[in-house]
Amino acid sequence: MTNPQLPPVVYLPTGSHDGRHTLQTDVELRRTPDGRLALLAYTAVDRLVECCGEHQPWMLVQTSDLQALHESQPYDVILVDAEIPEDLRHPA
Repeated sequence: MTNPQLPPVVYLPTGSHDGRHTLQTDVELRRTPDGRLALLAYTAVDRLVECCGEHQPWMLVQTSDLQALHESQPYDVILVDAEIPEDLRHPA
């Protein structure tokens, strides 16, 4: 379920956390308007901040690890550098 267009590492939005990461539990998946479950992947930190807001927690993940993520948290599509609407972003 990996995308050959992705760079070797991507930045994934996570839920709020206390500094400890586990790939399976922290990654935020989002629903698309057509009902699919999407993994949001960002190609650079500045793009993540621009598209998700400055308060969005994130983690750096090797693209090769996305298959394991898909197996534990199935998603339908990977959206690259997608903008999250302001009202759905993490608050300060």
